[in-house]
Amino acid sequence: MAGGEAEAVTVALAQTLDGRVCAGEPLARHTSFRIGGPADVFATPDSVDELAAIVRVCAERNLPLTILGGGSNLLVGDGGIHGVVVKLGRGFRRTLWTTDEGVAYVRAGAAVQMGRLARAAAGRGLAGLEYAEGIPGTVGGALSMNAGAYGGEVATAVDRVFGLDADGVEHVIPRERLAFTYRRTALPRGFLVTGARFRLAADEPARIDERMAAARQHRLATQPQGRPNSGSMFKNPGQDRAGRLIEAGGLKGERIGSARISERHANFIVNEGGARAADVKALMDLAQRVVWERSGVWLEPEVRLVGRW
Repeated sequence: MAGGEAEAVTVALAQTLDGRVCAGEPLARHTSFRIGGPADVFATPDSVDELAAIVRVCAERNLPLTILGGGSNLLVGDGGIHGVVVKLGRGFRRTLWTTDEGVAYVRAGAAVQMGRLARAAAGRGLAGLEYAEGIPGTVGGALSMNAGAYGGEVATAVDRVFGLDADGVEHVIPRERLAFTYRRTALPRGFLVTGARFRLAADEPARIDERMAAARQHRLATQPQGRPNSGSMFKNPGQDRAGRLIEAGGLKGERIGSARISERHANFIVNEGGARAADVKALMDLAQRVVWERSGVWLEPEVRLVGRW
């Protein structure tokens, strides 16, 4: 997007968003990898109505719209992202706890962090989200990719999904119309998740805490700590594990630029400081090639690659 057009879009959205929009925002500030070039336009809506206004402006100007979420499980190109990038604001961080005919539910905005939601449920003696203790992302991102860890996944608890279609119209999608597969949720094309409702079950708080503590300890023992990363880089193929295949290829500790395949878990790439998206992508390409040549398995990325490359 040319500078003049980015400025025009910024002006068009400024009043609606009360100034929470700008041009040229570096996306490395908003990703867990601490990597990524600038957004043409960066907007932070606080409500569904504000998000719908952004959707309409993008449709009118034929501009792509990218939802950033919590910035995990994401690799943004060094050239940034064309069009409008949205990071959902505080209005999408709300939760509502209800009970209907003896069944407990929580409605959570798309910007609610999954781990915090799991801990809040545990504090109420409600089970069903313990696996999320190992998921760094938000409800919206976790739902879009059917995120999971330690034997659980979003699909097991989600009851319905709230969002906007490509025209900015609100919709509610019940569970029976959702199709879940491994690390994927089939949603209508152009659908933007604004929230979800989860069905939970009462359980002994001590048992819930025990399961969450086990997930936490496993994560700390097996995943890299202290260096920016985006979580697992590749999906596990079939019954095998991507990390095992990469390690078997002798790639633990392999480095390109300031990006390195973790010695602790080979399915993680860490930013040693100042890494570029191109460095990470080169390591991903290397891992795919080596695993294919050695094991005959083609690793499919779990991390989303977006933006200009």
